[in-house]
Amino acid sequence: MYAAIKHLHLTAVALSVLLLVLRFIWLQRSSDMLQKKWVKIVPHAIDTVLLLSAATLCVLIAQYPFVHGWITEKFIAVIIYIFMGFVALKIGKTKRTQWIGFVGAIFWLAVIGKLAVLKQPFLL
Repeated sequence: MYAAIKHLHLTAVALSVLLLVLRFIWLQRSSDMLQKKWVKIVPHAIDTVLLLSAATLCVLIAQYPFVHGWITEKFIAVIIYIFMGFVALKIGKTKRTQWIGFVGAIFWLAVIGKLAVLKQPFLL
């Protein structure tokens, strides 16, 4: 069961990041694709699967935020990643702000990946 949930989680991560990048490219090009109904729905569905699979993995490995340092840092990094993606795609009014949000999101994604692989906290 662990392997199946982990693969589901990693697939959701890949799809989520792919859609972030794709939506950012479309935003930068002022593409009409951003107005498609599926583009407004699918990322939320994938992110829901991503968060539910993450919670399931936490239970399966008995590692919980605010109990174990690495998972606490990962949880905080995910919140920052979401915020930076929000800056890149929604609240960034200028191209510069959007790019700062996008680069920030990618940076925090790398931090999340490193925490997931090493399971060693940087700060806590």
